[in-house]
Amino acid sequence: MSKIEIKTTDGVCPSYVYRPSGHGPWPAALVFMDGIGIRPAMLEVGERLATHGYFVLLPDLFYRSGPYEPMDPKTLFSDPEKRKVLMEKFFAKATPANIMSDTKFFLDYLAAQSDVRPGAIGTTGYCMGGFMSVTAAGTFPDRIAAAASYHAGRLATDDPASPHLLASKIKSRVYIAGAIEDQSFPDDMKARLEEALTHARVDHKIETYPAKHGWVFRDTPAYDEPASERHWQSLLELFDAKLKRSQ
Repeated sequence: MSKIEIKTTDGVCPSYVYRPSGHGPWPAALVFMDGIGIRPAMLEVGERLATHGYFVLLPDLFYRSGPYEPMDPKTLFSDPEKRKVLMEKFFAKATPANIMSDTKFFLDYLAAQSDVRPGAIGTTGYCMGGFMSVTAAGTFPDRIAAAASYHAGRLATDDPASPHLLASKIKSRVYIAGAIEDQSFPDDMKARLEEALTHARVDHKIETYPAKHGWVFRDTPAYDEPASERHWQSLLELFDAKLKRSQ
């Protein structure tokens, strides 16, 4: 792993790069972090993805808020004061518009690397990052061939920034896995998203895992090992089919 800095319109975004062993070029993957921020469990996604032959870029989407210590997922959402800081200091600046502005620079960075295979890339995201992964697929349709989203919410709402409104622009294959009993992605929202993607003829699959919101990461109270491994299986199936098929 190497840590780099990517210049954006609003500053400098610390980012983490993972290269597979051996010699490239490799297909690229852009990982959108969850709302708990950069920490060992988040970085493990980039590390493991690289072992499967992907050049991985994992940016810190909270860079606008300044440096921060790793957050504790076990108390972050149960402590009202910590939750307030998260919402006001971090989420308020990590808006869809800001992250999509950043994503152009992330994609340009990947395109400029000699050990990245030319062509469209894959994206994956978790929680708020899952929202960003789908949004990116609709914002940069010619540059993203596969987009995955895990335990994300607000994917089909009345908000003008709702990802489902970009369905007609999406060209990638899309895989979305929601959580059970998730107030941010209830069954009626899942149905609304399904309808939008189907109407737009997007190659997609939406599933609900029998796991709680946040199941992928080992440091969260919702961590579910079987569901986390299922996430890995589905992600690699998606990426391998769309990014490695010409190898």
